[in-house]
Amino acid sequence: MSCVLKAEGLTKRYHNAAALDGLDLQLPAGKIIGLLGPNGSGKTTFMKIAAGLLTPTTGQITVCGQTVGPKSKALVSYLPDRNCFSKRMKVAQMLDCYQDFFSDFDRARAEDMLSALAIDRDARFQTLSKGTQEKVQLVLTMSRRARLYLLDEPIGGVDPAARDYILHTIINNYDPDATVLISTHLISDVERVLDEFLFLYQGKVIRQGEADAAREESGKSLDELFREVFKCLPNC
Repeated sequence: MSCVLKAEGLTKRYHNAAALDGLDLQLPAGKIIGLLGPNGSGKTTFMKIAAGLLTPTTGQITVCGQTVGPKSKALVSYLPDRNCFSKRMKVAQMLDCYQDFFSDFDRARAEDMLSALAIDRDARFQTLSKGTQEKVQLVLTMSRRARLYLLDEPIGGVDPAARDYILHTIINNYDPDATVLISTHLISDVERVLDEFLFLYQGKVIRQGEADAAREESGKSLDELFREVFKCLPNC
């Protein structure tokens, strides 16, 4: 199975604190993978480095064999943990921006998803509910024909109905040879869509594997396994 992302010895330090500490991992193609850890474990830092928004202190990271940089950005579709558009923009203007910036943006796909949600293209982003704002941003992200989708806390702060739609959108709108990496601490909500998982703690992967195999071996859900692993660790 081909490797979409590879990190070797990845470290990111902020002053004297290490957000990532010699991280090694590989993400295979065609999988939905959970990057799971408590707040402060390094999830967002890793996502930003993979998206080319932060530079690691040491180590290497590649996407489809390309060192992360201008060329790799064309392969990665990134959903940040907060909105990056002006809240005064209309939904249609946000679509225009994505169409201008990304050659792989499938506007027809985006329009179809917005229609299914009955979202008004002329509505200003700031007038939408929190859940609808999250849906619009996810529609934009998943409407690119990327090789790697980086979704940072895509279901944080939204109601259960919105979470279900967001997960449904993820499952049904990525190409079979692409990889989806979902960063979250809400394990119980996402585990049913995960093929594989990574437990991240203090900038290191402390456990990883196939989701179904881990459940069968332990006799527990990923959420239960997560709680068991992290309850004995400091600052959790």
